[in-house]
Amino acid sequence: MPIDPNTHALLDAMAKGTPMHEMTVERARQTFDAMSDRSGLAPVEVAEVVERTVPGPAGDIGVRVYTPEGDGPFPVLVYFPGGGFVVGTPQSVHGPCSVWCNQLSAIVVSVDYRKGPENLFPAATDDAIAVTRWVGEHAGELGGDPARIAVAGDSAGGNLSAVVAIDARDNGPTLAAQVLIYPATDISKPYPSLKEHGEGKFLTKDLLRWFGKNYPSDPNDWRSSPLLADDVAGVAPAFVVTAEYDPLRDQGEAYAQRLADAGVPVQARRYDGQIHGFVANLAGVTGLGRTAVDDIGEYLDGVFHDG
Repeated sequence: MPIDPNTHALLDAMAKGTPMHEMTVERARQTFDAMSDRSGLAPVEVAEVVERTVPGPAGDIGVRVYTPEGDGPFPVLVYFPGGGFVVGTPQSVHGPCSVWCNQLSAIVVSVDYRKGPENLFPAATDDAIAVTRWVGEHAGELGGDPARIAVAGDSAGGNLSAVVAIDARDNGPTLAAQVLIYPATDISKPYPSLKEHGEGKFLTKDLLRWFGKNYPSDPNDWRSSPLLADDVAGVAPAFVVTAEYDPLRDQGEAYAQRLADAGVPVQARRYDGQIHGFVANLAGVTGLGRTAVDDIGEYLDGVFHDG
């Protein structure tokens, strides 16, 4: 189906500005957070939002912790914001994280992992694993239930969620689910959707190259390309979101199929007429962004409260 009209208007507005790949890293970070504040899902009030740190392999890692009303222990969602491992912070996903906190009656831990070019691969991966393991060991300190932990993330954060799920299978904690929102799962080769949708739809080939320049990694390392992992059997059940007009669409769907082939319970959903970013950063204006946020919430609610 065609790109939805609201998204068309957004893309027209973006085309009049300076592309992120032509900015300095600092300006790109500010622009991305500002765009998410302006075009993302409006945040809702939760019982408490606290900025804190947890220990990591290279020092403290910042996290934003959302706590719902009521009495715990609550399930815990560890969220990894997207942004090509260069931009993106807990602020850029503040809206959906606050919504999920209330929808799920769950603690949400949004992770400000290290990024390039200041920190190079596998810094982000190491931080994501460290925070997830810390949550598994210290969930009670947050008012959380260590038996009900899930991970989620968009784009680069979807990559981190997939990698964390593989690590958690082998090293803990036991995860209830992984939610992969238009994830980067295989940068070892081009997919047809990259050629079809790599221009003029927010996430472009030029921006992808800029991300790769600022956070270079080995495309054949499974931590960069979890689709290439030797074995994905036994990882947490997955909900995989893709967008019709996303250059990462095909690799996200290929990973969903890889999981299903390995016997992992998978729900994969493509949202037609949508572009990369439509859930985490643009849900305030895109046609199906809020629908996808609610669909993810419904999936996780079933995992946390009915599973």
